[in-house]
Amino acid sequence: QVQLVESGGGLVQPGGSLRLSCTASGFTLEAYAIGWFRQAPGKEREGVSCINFSGESIHYAESVKGRFAISRDNAKNSVYLQMNNLRPEDTAVYYCAADVNPYSVCVDTTAVEYWGQGAQVTVSS
Repeated sequence: QVQLVESGGGLVQPGGSLRLSCTASGFTLEAYAIGWFRQAPGKEREGVSCINFSGESIHYAESVKGRFAISRDNAKNSVYLQMNNLRPEDTAVYYCAADVNPYSVCVDTTAVEYWGQGAQVTVSS
């Protein structure tokens, strides 16, 4: 079965950290650019970060710069999102997406090939 699976979400206090994982099954992530997105209740989905297939090109939303870090381990068929100094406004369902075209996961998600099912991140005291 071809799918992306996010894991690592949960409840954390403000200032805490979480690491999300995005693991592919049924296909190899090595040739794919990956994007992380989030959607809070009542809000539109927004891009958080994206990384190209080699890991040499990385982008972050302004709201997470300096706090979040995206990385990939192609040997483990996984991409990660390390989230530090979390804030209540980071609360959302986080999704990963994969496409061979970096534009699709960094700019325009209309034609993204694969989406994960989402992982809830809640930042609250």
